[in-house]
Amino acid sequence: MTATPARLGTRRSTMATTQSQGVADTITERTGQAIELELITSFGDVTKAHLTQLGGTGVFVNALRDELVAGTIDFAVHSLKDLPTTPAEGLVLAAIPERDDPRDALCARDGLKFADLPAGARIGTGSPRRVAQLAALRPDLVYLPIRGNAETRLGKVSSGELDAVVLAYAGLGRVGRRDDVTDVFEPEQMLPAPGQGALAVECRTERADADLAYLSAVDHAPTRAEVVAERAVLAELEAGCAAPVGAYAEYTEGRLRLRAAVVATNGATAVRRERTIDLDSPGDLDTAVALGRDLARQMIAEGADRIVAEAFAERDTP
Repeated sequence: MTATPARLGTRRSTMATTQSQGVADTITERTGQAIELELITSFGDVTKAHLTQLGGTGVFVNALRDELVAGTIDFAVHSLKDLPTTPAEGLVLAAIPERDDPRDALCARDGLKFADLPAGARIGTGSPRRVAQLAALRPDLVYLPIRGNAETRLGKVSSGELDAVVLAYAGLGRVGRRDDVTDVFEPEQMLPAPGQGALAVECRTERADADLAYLSAVDHAPTRAEVVAERAVLAELEAGCAAPVGAYAEYTEGRLRLRAAVVATNGATAVRRERTIDLDSPGDLDTAVALGRDLARQMIAEGADRIVAEAFAERDTP
């Protein structure tokens, strides 16, 4: 611990700075370490392309990782669902704080719920996963790709350009816009993205157990067990965050329940599996990873990999 404030790298968006400040405040409260935010612009923040065109993976995190490697920041806070599943050389996830609500939320005009939207209503989302699972529930609606921060997307509803948008419930809470939510999708309706609602604190490997050991003060073992199982599904399917893959794990009283779904982008075809296992402790990450891999392999045997490949082919077709 030093009197010099640590440098926390974060993207510049309201959501990113809010969640990063929350992590910083918790670290300071628990350890006394002073922290300053360093605002960094990522490629994903400035490009006008849709994330599906970019492949999604890494576009929001690479700039922060470059700063970590260069030593201009001490650690970074990411939305975990934005992180590629392949570990970055020389970097480590020093902490995964307790997860916020992982569900997806609908923000619709006139306070409408999803079931009450009229046929042909225009729903905006930048996520193929959401489009696929929503189309499976309501193929009579029109799903349109959108970009921008939460405020920009919500503005498309208030202006009448869209009838509704679907966003992460946790993110809406972080920017103070939960009053805009008109419906919330339970996991039984729509599985969230692997890691949704969770944050990741990343630093250089050689510093994690040395001068940045205080980062462990915000690590939440049950959340880590849940998200490593979810991300193992994604890794085994060789899919990124732009793939139509949902996965959600829940750790309760020594048991880890994992549900996963791969759904065709038109909602017509899906492979869904779930399994519950015992964990000796939430720190038994090898078992959690094995659960995710085994479930994904079962899904691949049922054609999940073909659905992912077809989704990527559609994305790459001009």
